[in-house]
Amino acid sequence: LLSVLASAVGSLTNPTKLANTFASNGMNVSDKTIGLYIDYLQDAFFIEKAERYDIKGRHYIASPYKYYFTDVGLRNAQLNFRQQEENHIMENIIYNELLLRGFHVDVGVVEHVEKDGEGRAVRKNLEVDFVCNQGSQRYYIQSAFAIPDREKMEQEQNSLVHIEDSFKKIIVVKDRIKLWRNDRGIVVMGIMDFLLNPNSLEL
Repeated sequence: LLSVLASAVGSLTNPTKLANTFASNGMNVSDKTIGLYIDYLQDAFFIEKAERYDIKGRHYIASPYKYYFTDVGLRNAQLNFRQQEENHIMENIIYNELLLRGFHVDVGVVEHVEKDGEGRAVRKNLEVDFVCNQGSQRYYIQSAFAIPDREKMEQEQNSLVHIEDSFKKIIVVKDRIKLWRNDRGIVVMGIMDFLLNPNSLEL
């Protein structure tokens, strides 16, 4: 179970999905048993659970969840240092840093209606990697490994631009870049600036 969770850092899942994963590999384990083991791993401070929060509806969505490792090194060791997907590891590191700074961190969901090729209205749920709350403060943060072109920027900021409140919106990238604010008012900063400056969210 720990290896499966380590392989799926930053992916939406729940005990039922995990039970189906085990069943497909010939191992019959109930979702209740998996749920208990996940609780034990949380109690041991091995993993943390991020719940999904409907930003426009202002309510929590019961399932699925995202699980992050409190120690990325232990996550890597569990997988014998295979599966080094830098984008998922970076997302995990950002999540841990936000917790260390005292934020309550959720995964955001933004419902958006757009028209398809035939002009019909289609509802889509767009994801915001992190909704960070601390008292009256709130930040929306996207973890983007790289933004090589305008198309990627549009993809990464798509959920952020559909949030109708005025709280700060930030995209964190892997590269060492000079912090800048794009034409949609979204701050883009490098992971090193984010991690090494305790006031990086205020820049």
